[in-house]
Amino acid sequence: MFRRPLFLLLIAGAVVATVSLVLKPWNVPKLFSRPNPATRFKDALERIDALRSKEAATAMNPLCRLELLTSGRKTDRAVILVHGYTSCPQQFHELGRRFHDLGDNVLIAPFPHHGLSDRMTTDQARLKAGELAAYADEMVDIARGLGERVVMIGISAGGVTTAWAAQNRSDLDLAVVISPAFGFREIPVPLTAAVMNIYSVLPDSWSWWDKALKANVPPSYAYPRYSRHALTEILRLGFVVQQGAEQHLPAAKKIVMVSNPCDTSISNERTGEVIELWKTRGATIETFTFDASLNLPHDLIDPNQPNPHVDIVYPKLIELCGR
Repeated sequence: MFRRPLFLLLIAGAVVATVSLVLKPWNVPKLFSRPNPATRFKDALERIDALRSKEAATAMNPLCRLELLTSGRKTDRAVILVHGYTSCPQQFHELGRRFHDLGDNVLIAPFPHHGLSDRMTTDQARLKAGELAAYADEMVDIARGLGERVVMIGISAGGVTTAWAAQNRSDLDLAVVISPAFGFREIPVPLTAAVMNIYSVLPDSWSWWDKALKANVPPSYAYPRYSRHALTEILRLGFVVQQGAEQHLPAAKKIVMVSNPCDTSISNERTGEVIELWKTRGATIETFTFDASLNLPHDLIDPNQPNPHVDIVYPKLIELCGR
């Protein structure tokens, strides 16, 4: 008499438990910062030379190699510019030049597995959240020898990487996080973890950024397609940041979050969740949203992208950085 209701109850409980498990992020690593800051300008240059030596042994696009704009000495401020997934340092070249003209030493280095001459490389699929965290640590370490104060600015995946640095590096004076890829617009926020979990265990798959142009999509220094496994690792780093924010105050002295209401790639709602966590913890955080009438693209940094409005974007970012 009671067996059928009990059976149904057990099935319902199993379904609820399974759904609950899928909706929670799996395999979110503990990515602890391991600071090893350069103390002198010479030390910073030696570390940059070491990175350039590694690049020399790799088939890199010349436009995508590490870029250092320096005055030949340690300056009051060093600026780190962190490009997005499938792009490279060339994305930030023009903005970096403007910061340098204002007296800053500027460092722009490629992500792991990025900037290769072969735009169709599958190497980008090897990207891991831990590599992005290690990259952030290394950039801040080097910049400590380039400037008395350090500013880090990143967009999209570079925004998530900058957010990780903001959460973990107390020697980061300012983190400017632009349109971070904590989530993607086409994925409902409650399902972000579930999608990450599912694609993590499925075989990797690839998509073109532009289905019409495919391999011919500009600019020539960016990869024309993306790996879903790589995207899951960017989301994973975002969950690392979120879990850190749930536990303690971000370490950076100040955070500026920059949003674009016309962004069709990332989820501003997911970004808002992280902002609220930081505010709850008492972080020193400022937010700025570009006007929707500008109709800015996701990549609002690269002047080689359509409709970037760098004449408006660059001065505002420079202002937000205290220049």
